[in-house]
Amino acid sequence: MMKFSNRRITMIVKNSSVLFTKSVLSKIYFALAIAVSIASCTPRSDLEDADQKNLRERISLNDEWRFMKYESNPDSLIYDERPEVENINDSKDADSKPTEAVEVKSSKKVLKDWILPTGNAFILDPSKRYVCPEGDPGSDFPFVQASFDDGSWETVNLPHDWAIKGPFFEGEDAEVGGGMGRLPSHGVAWYRKKLDISESDRGKSFFLDVDGAMSYAMVWLNGHLVGGWPYGYASWRVDLTPYIIQGGENQLAIRLDNPNHSSRWYPGGGIYRNVWLTKTNQVHVDHWGTFVNTRDVSPSAATVDLEVTIKNESEASENIRVITHIFTLDQDDRISAEKVAEFEPLETSVNAGEHTRVQSSLMIENPLLWGPPPTQTPHRYVAITTLFRGDEQIDRYETPFGIRSLRFDADSGIYVNEEHIYLKGVNQHHDLGALGAAFNTRAAERQLEILREMGCNAIRMAHNPPDPVLLELTDKMGFLVIDEIFDSWERKKTPLDFHLVFPEWHEQDVRSFMRRDRNHPSVIMWSLGNEVGEQYTGEDGAAIAQNLHAIAKEEDPGRPTTISMNFAKPDMPLPGVMDVINLNYQGEGIRDAPAYAGLQGIRTSPLYPAFHKAFPDKLIISSENAAALSSRGEYTFPVAEGVSAPVKDGLGGNPETAQVSSYELYTAPFGSSADKVFGSLDSHPYVGGGFVWSGWDYIGEPTPYYSARSSYYGVIDLAGFKKNRFYLYQANWRPDLKMVHILPHWTWPDRVGEVTPVHVLTSGDEAELFLNGKSLRRKKKGEYEYRLRWDDVVYEPGELKVVAYKNGEEWAEDVVKTTEAPAALRTTVDRQEIMADGKDLAFITVEVMDGNGLLVPVASNQIEFTVEGPGEIVATDNGDPTNFTPFPSHERKAFNGLVLVIVRSKPGENGSIQITAKSPGLEEASVVVYGK
Repeated sequence: MMKFSNRRITMIVKNSSVLFTKSVLSKIYFALAIAVSIASCTPRSDLEDADQKNLRERISLNDEWRFMKYESNPDSLIYDERPEVENINDSKDADSKPTEAVEVKSSKKVLKDWILPTGNAFILDPSKRYVCPEGDPGSDFPFVQASFDDGSWETVNLPHDWAIKGPFFEGEDAEVGGGMGRLPSHGVAWYRKKLDISESDRGKSFFLDVDGAMSYAMVWLNGHLVGGWPYGYASWRVDLTPYIIQGGENQLAIRLDNPNHSSRWYPGGGIYRNVWLTKTNQVHVDHWGTFVNTRDVSPSAATVDLEVTIKNESEASENIRVITHIFTLDQDDRISAEKVAEFEPLETSVNAGEHTRVQSSLMIENPLLWGPPPTQTPHRYVAITTLFRGDEQIDRYETPFGIRSLRFDADSGIYVNEEHIYLKGVNQHHDLGALGAAFNTRAAERQLEILREMGCNAIRMAHNPPDPVLLELTDKMGFLVIDEIFDSWERKKTPLDFHLVFPEWHEQDVRSFMRRDRNHPSVIMWSLGNEVGEQYTGEDGAAIAQNLHAIAKEEDPGRPTTISMNFAKPDMPLPGVMDVINLNYQGEGIRDAPAYAGLQGIRTSPLYPAFHKAFPDKLIISSENAAALSSRGEYTFPVAEGVSAPVKDGLGGNPETAQVSSYELYTAPFGSSADKVFGSLDSHPYVGGGFVWSGWDYIGEPTPYYSARSSYYGVIDLAGFKKNRFYLYQANWRPDLKMVHILPHWTWPDRVGEVTPVHVLTSGDEAELFLNGKSLRRKKKGEYEYRLRWDDVVYEPGELKVVAYKNGEEWAEDVVKTTEAPAALRTTVDRQEIMADGKDLAFITVEVMDGNGLLVPVASNQIEFTVEGPGEIVATDNGDPTNFTPFPSHERKAFNGLVLVIVRSKPGENGSIQITAKSPGLEEASVVVYGK
């Protein structure tokens, strides 16, 4: 076995042109071995038998950790020195120019040199790998020792976000400002857990796999520093084997250090993704050790290329046979009983302490293709790779994948399986609203479901690697994904962001990110940076981009690379480096329209034509567009006359309430309305589509009012309630859906006799508006018009009705009525049944209704929630970006008539869960969810 103190891994890559011979065993013996392998490829429900556990186990470590967060930082176990933080501007525009890093020299002993070797497996040049120094720093610190009594610490389950419960920091000089969401995500914390390792597992290899920990994670086992990883969005592994106590109790301790002023949005805090103990034999498929690529794809046939990396942690060379079969995989991850195809068995030798890579190919006839709905189906396969040593199975590794072709045409866009797919995409940050950064599968699935209802077919992961389970969901649901890794390189956007570790960690982060994600069919492109400061540094910035591009091509030659640019112009060196041109706001123009005159910052005329001329062979994508702003259900008057205008106090913005009007015409200083974006994209058909900033509201970056807690950018608010913009996108993205939507609401007791503009959003091409039965004219959309406007309507109580038409035929209608005082509550739930696993969630919407059963659109009643049965309230929210009631509260005011309550099942407890909403003076309401 390798000496752990060296922490160096040597990689030997077999020449891919070598032909691997069959076994010299007799035909009978060979056939028997194949039969054994096939027998092991059973459906997932049968995989937890003793034989499978002897091959490979992946054990969840999510439950029952001890947790403690410092009020201050008394220990000296720091990763590295950091620069002093001065002159923080938490409310600067998102497109402000990044600046140079501040040089810092370590003045005391830091642990960086012991942590850097963790990433050696992802440094291709052996001469650049790190050697671990002598010594065992931190071994005498009490928290890493098994004898330490952590009984007074909090017990938590993972994923865990220590900050989401609050309280919020309020005021201009808050310790954590609006940019990072005003929640206590900063600080140093420890997690401890005991592991029982059976004596029967002697000789096995043990790995701790962390899907995400925020940030500067360092791991000790039984008092020994094992390794760690600084980037909070990375997934990573440390080898526990050298320090495991066989047949006894093992003490695991993880220290996190999440600095303030390190992010432009809410990062969360804690071990906020899943953690696993992976147990293997000493010879096994390496971490993320398979790569499945498909080519020459057609409905009649497809070639599947397989690459398997085998790791030998034993003290002797081993002769290994590799057998891989392909099965279909259904939506519930069940593996088919019958195999679809099998690769020719391969044989190789693996030297002690080294890696070997083997490759093979096969053809599948009449493949089930992976593609985006509604015109295609996201079919999936799984490759099951079994390693044999002689006639002994020693490992079994599953690789889900999809078969699909991608083609990028500079003149017409993206083709999936030779069907043109226009990108109707959104940008998504990683938090899950009131649940914070702690990943939950159902919460993420709900976000995707609502986005799909809108017509969205693509997600850009802004601006960091997502939870791996999120990509499993996009695979299953058929979303196309731009997978993005960095928001900054060497130049900084905030004083303590990733630029501090980029020079030493970018290769490890890029390679590990790509090896983790490259088998996902939903991933169509690698984005290696977002609005990085190196846009401003000419050839120097382009050289960094070229280095990242080269690394990406070594890991995945097939998918294109990109970076998203809000400043770099066609004549600059940076845009020419990557395969695809991703433009943030530059296609529509930045601060170029008359309404934006006089604003400070980047000013750019619409640049789609210039980029297309400069790079005629490169596809252009609008990777970030719109940056429109609104608060659901809030309206200000007067209403802007044009189609796009920046929020100003008194025109779109209300500085007293810190709310933005829902007429959906107002934007950040650098942004454009949805109407303007649609017109720009439709007039440049060579652009492959775009990604809205943003799909959902998110915690932090509350432009334009940094006194708030969360963003105004979302098409959907933080609680999951649809803003008016939802219907504007739905009308454009789902032209065959019969829909029409009126805005604003029609309850304005203080506006009788005043002009109150009415706008109509529809997938039809014309509409007629009626006020109390009287026609206010029929209007037809003009070229590059995406809404119908009646800007001269004088308010009178009663009923607004619209009838939409398409091609002269009635298409859809909508009605809004003036409401009376609140009288009752109404509850609805997203799903009637949830799994009783302690993880599944029910999302209950509570509406404030009048006596006629109409939603009161201005209601702000205080509502209290109770739960009976085997469930618990996790969080509440109302979508109000200015609301500072802590998310775990069981009481919350309605925001414009709506409140959300999130209920979690209790593990192993079946039965009815009743959620009741009460408010003084209103009829209460209940809903029942069944935990099964």
